[in-house]
Amino acid sequence: MEIAIAGRSNAGKSTTLNSLTGDKRMAKTSKTPGRTQLLNVFDLGNNKRIVDLPGYGYAKVPAKVKAHWQQEINRYLTERQSLIGLIVVMDIRHPLREFDRNLLAWAHANGLKAHVLLNKADKLKSGKIKQTLMAVERELHTLAPSASVQTFSAMRGSGKEDLARTLQSWFETRQNDVASPPENSQP
Repeated sequence: MEIAIAGRSNAGKSTTLNSLTGDKRMAKTSKTPGRTQLLNVFDLGNNKRIVDLPGYGYAKVPAKVKAHWQQEINRYLTERQSLIGLIVVMDIRHPLREFDRNLLAWAHANGLKAHVLLNKADKLKSGKIKQTLMAVERELHTLAPSASVQTFSAMRGSGKEDLARTLQSWFETRQNDVASPPENSQP
């Protein structure tokens, strides 16, 4: 079972993954966006994996490289049978850019679980955080009604427990679905 982490190149996907796992060296981070250039698979044990996807949008790499990343991400998302959910990491100061919206609408249309992580919450005051969260919730209601959203700060670790619970519930739901045969099945 795999849960993919997607987002713009400068949203803090790798930092989020490191914060979640408590291992600052698990995923490589850099001040320069676009350092995740492959689909990086992290084995959590018990048939559970997290996949760190290359970022989209702002990255200081040639257009040909970006096009290749996009092709690989598309192939992974559309063909991967073990994919059960998608965490879309966004900078809370710049939420729901066009590709974010497209990705969330696609996930909803294809019955894939999606969770928006509004990262870098430490960069805003609490009133602006609440305002942005409510605006994203309203837009998700029409864009991808089954998607959930939360604020997060990889730097402060806030929201880490909520994210871990979301991932765990997705893994458990999938395990239960696989373990339970359909009602009409025959031995």
